[in-house]
Amino acid sequence: MNDGRAQLSFTLPVPCNDEAIEAAKQLMRKMGFENPQVVFYKELTQGFTFFNCYGESTHTVDYTAIHVPKVQTEVMAMKETDAFIRTHIGRPLVVIGASTGTDAHTVGIDAIMNMKGYAGHYGLERYDMFEAYNLGSQVSNEDFIAKAIELNADALLVSQTVTQKDVHIKNMVQLVELLEAENLRHKIILVCGGPRITHELAKELGYDAGFGMNSYADNVASYLAKEMDRKVNGGGLKNFPK
Repeated sequence: MNDGRAQLSFTLPVPCNDEAIEAAKQLMRKMGFENPQVVFYKELTQGFTFFNCYGESTHTVDYTAIHVPKVQTEVMAMKETDAFIRTHIGRPLVVIGASTGTDAHTVGIDAIMNMKGYAGHYGLERYDMFEAYNLGSQVSNEDFIAKAIELNADALLVSQTVTQKDVHIKNMVQLVELLEAENLRHKIILVCGGPRITHELAKELGYDAGFGMNSYADNVASYLAKEMDRKVNGGGLKNFPK
């Protein structure tokens, strides 16, 4: 607090010697740190040196002026969510999740969907008022939509982990376009999640909500319950087809 001291670790492609230490200090100065100190360094392999450093940052940010768009839904426990859906919707919500496109990572979608969940947060399969279908990984957008039509889904959950060359954005946009072409977009709650996903990005791409790091099934379930209630009871869709 108030001294700007920060710890920074990095590797440089230089031999482990006195010149390497000076190179690390010069790099930190160019990054805006004052009084840089190398407190530990070690050769990783020939021609590469790892550093632990300290420096003083002179920059400040106005925290009170920061506004990050986020999902504005009160998070409910599993039993509370089930009770809410039972009272306000009157039937289980059909939710389909998948890692779409070429994405082969299922850790994220499994944490949200699978019965065991993650870190003590049970997945949607354990909820009484969700019919949860986890399609796994590398599911094409076309197959995803076909399954949504077959099961008359209320919500689609898209997990995206692979982000090289923004492939996740291309894939996510294509899904929205295909849903619009099938005249399904307005009928389905569309949610995405992943380590590079933010609510702001999700909204920009045409999704209803986005969940990033440190999001659990509780967050998603609560949002789906409240959003479905809004669509059915607050949006003139009392006889929402099912």
